[in-house]
Amino acid sequence: MSGLVTGDAVVLGVQPARLPSRTLAVLIDLVAVWAVYLVVTLVLAVATASLDEAAGTALSIASFLLILVGAPIAVETLTHGRSLGKLACGLRVVRDDGGPIRFRHALVRGAMGVVEILMTFGVVACVASLVSERGRRLGDVFAGTLVVRERIPAAARTPVVPPPPPWLVGRFTGLDLSAVPEALWLEARQYLTRARELDQAVGRRLAERLADELVARTGAPPPPGVSADAYLAGVVAERQARDARRAFAPGPSGSFPPPEAREVSGVPGGVPGVGGGGPGGVPPGPVVPGGPPVAGVQDTGGSPVPGGVSAPAATGFAPPA
Repeated sequence: MSGLVTGDAVVLGVQPARLPSRTLAVLIDLVAVWAVYLVVTLVLAVATASLDEAAGTALSIASFLLILVGAPIAVETLTHGRSLGKLACGLRVVRDDGGPIRFRHALVRGAMGVVEILMTFGVVACVASLVSERGRRLGDVFAGTLVVRERIPAAARTPVVPPPPPWLVGRFTGLDLSAVPEALWLEARQYLTRARELDQAVGRRLAERLADELVARTGAPPPPGVSADAYLAGVVAERQARDARRAFAPGPSGSFPPPEAREVSGVPGGVPGVGGGGPGGVPPGPVVPGGPPVAGVQDTGGSPVPGGVSAPAATGFAPPA
């Protein structure tokens, strides 16, 4: 994957097209363009048989420029980077920032294509594409464009985290995950989705390192006999289950809460089970002498604290603020 940075500083993960797919797309385009060029040339030869040699030469040059050079430029401009060959191969030309190309980009690409594709039979374009890290030819370099793949397999777009072993399901419900940063969750998910592609020794060391970091953040070691990768799978599955409960739990009337309510905890109408007044939510706490009920604090028989409010018992889960 290649990261394209948009004007809003957003990184787009796209997959650049490589030489085989680009070569096939160019061959399809060349076959279509040359077929049209030959038909037009034959029609002009019959229609201009009575003209002199100079006029015939001028018409030949004009037809060459209009069909072999102008037609690809017009097609890429009107279709925003999708020629016939690219459409068949699932490719598209985009700018360096991920946006659609315009006439000037297509013009530079078409002008350079005459030199590196037509005049050199594609040798220069192939060499430049092989040397470039993102598979760009000279026309892409001068125009500031990139050919990317539009049709990507679903498995490549959204890698699925493998589930933990059945005997580990529900073993980490009491684990406090509030101190684990998002960067560590991302590393753990990426490892689990690519564990089968790694060398066994390298994967084992990486899993042990990530498991040690999770233990340091949560303060709870894995159960005896549980391997590092199984521990990671169980903890990540527990985190995903909690996120799903917060985001998709039904509201008091049986309907799902709006997105803005799903992000709020500890207020009426919030997410059930995390905070608020819905079923399974945290009920209002005991009344503090001289003040209103304290929301989000439940009298669970914990040790008293100053002010007359009992501290909640440890549940292993700290809801977000």
